Amino acid sequence: MTELRTERLLLRRWRESDLEPWAAMNADLEVRRYLGDLLTREESDETVARMRADFDARGFGWWALESRETGEFLGRAGLDEVKGVPVTGVDVGWRLKPSVWGNGYATEAGLACLAFAFETLGLPEVVAMTNVGNLRSQAVMRRLGMTRDPACDFEDPSAPEGPLRPCVLFRTDRMPAVAS
Repeated sequence: MTELRTERLLLRRWRESDLEPWAAMNADLEVRRYLGDLLTREESDETVARMRADFDARGFGWWALESRETGEFLGRAGLDEVKGVPVTGVDVGWRLKPSVWGNGYATEAGLACLAFAFETLGLPEVVAMTNVGNLRSQAVMRRLGMTRDPACDFEDPSAPEGPLRPCVLFRTDRMPAVAS
């Protein structure tokens, strides 16, 4: 499995030691604010099993995100095939624990994922999507050089009726010239 390295981050294969901090993230109201219901430990562990299997089958997916300086588990970042929504393609995304929000890790990991998508996988385009209210993720998408495509905004059919349904879509077909 390919690992990605940035100045501060290691995007790597999931380890058993990641299960507990990942479950804690999935049981955190702040982390799940735009994602829906909290996950049980069993449900959280199942997500890791799916992410591992998807990565093994495709050669890309969700990497565990680790601080290169401390070895601390920070969350996940990666690429995924879009499923279950009225958009097609490969999605770039991230999910970090709240204690590390605001440090530029999502942007740094996103840039590494885009480089892999364009330079290694040769993808013609990458999309990103989030809930309309998730302004922090939308800001990361803009820092990654992605442009919102309002014509492709959509309602997430897996979300319950209410504020989690409306989603925005961003696109890019190239690496940003300058990341800020």
